[in-house]
Amino acid sequence: MALGILAFTVLLVYLDRYHYRDSAHPGDKAIDLTDAIYYTTVTLSTTGYGDIAPVTEHTRLINAFVITPLRIAFLVLLIGTTLEVLANQGRELFRNARWRKHMEQHIVLIGYGTKGRSAVDTLTNNGVDKEQIVIVDPSSIALGEAHANGLAVVTGDASRREVLRRAGVERAQQVIITTPRDDTTVLATLTVRQLNPQAYIVAAVREQDNVPLVRQSGADSVITSSEAVGRLVGLSSISPPLASVLEDLLTYGEGLEVAERELLVSEVGKAPQSLPDQVIAVLRDEKVYRYFDPTVTQLARGDKLVVVRPSKELPWAPRPGTHGEAVADEGD
Repeated sequence: MALGILAFTVLLVYLDRYHYRDSAHPGDKAIDLTDAIYYTTVTLSTTGYGDIAPVTEHTRLINAFVITPLRIAFLVLLIGTTLEVLANQGRELFRNARWRKHMEQHIVLIGYGTKGRSAVDTLTNNGVDKEQIVIVDPSSIALGEAHANGLAVVTGDASRREVLRRAGVERAQQVIITTPRDDTTVLATLTVRQLNPQAYIVAAVREQDNVPLVRQSGADSVITSSEAVGRLVGLSSISPPLASVLEDLLTYGEGLEVAERELLVSEVGKAPQSLPDQVIAVLRDEKVYRYFDPTVTQLARGDKLVVVRPSKELPWAPRPGTHGEAVADEGD
């Protein structure tokens, strides 16, 4: 836009060149194109040497009512853009300095597209501090969106070691990979696993055929986005109510939610089906058992429960484990 204003003003001055006088060449009847460019630049920048000046009434009016507003717009554009760049750089430096203080056991999210933004929303809605999340993405658009959401960002290709090192992957607790291409996901997973053998890696792929490859690359959990969407679409055509329930479970904040909670002391020895919550799985010794599995007929200390419950507690639907009850840890 600034270049457009500059070009338009040069053209305006050049078309009216017979009504300007150059004090350095008083004998010339008109200024040339070089003089028009020179006059425009010193005028729009408010330098104003005064050696070239309008001499007729209508030319002075054009300068007053056309070129002066263009000068103001030109300066606003330049100053505004400069301030915006400096402000963005300042915010990025501040956020980077802030998250580097807390970069132990943080979460690195690679790819800030639709899936990445949804993952961040889910994390923050479940109590994860934004200062514990670092975004890695090569897109300047994603950079701006992440900054607007108050997140620290490392710009670059996530398959490159130096980019991941700047994000502190070697000290990260979890790494979430939501790149738009499966081949990029594989490369990013391999690089992350080499830098941090202990991190828990969750990767999203588009095609089911690539799940084994991503797992072999080092991912602990692989989500197939196209398969999940396809199932929801199929269920919507066969049983719309069932599809709406599943969508409700995946949506945070309203209706039902799937959550993990600790086993309470009062629940030790009971069957999963007898608890107030709708238990769908039991986590025991880092293994997942369905609620009907004979192994978990009786709940034991150290178990964790995967339950379906209301997203918001209701008077007729209390949420066990949220009122300071004693937790049945293995060490008790």
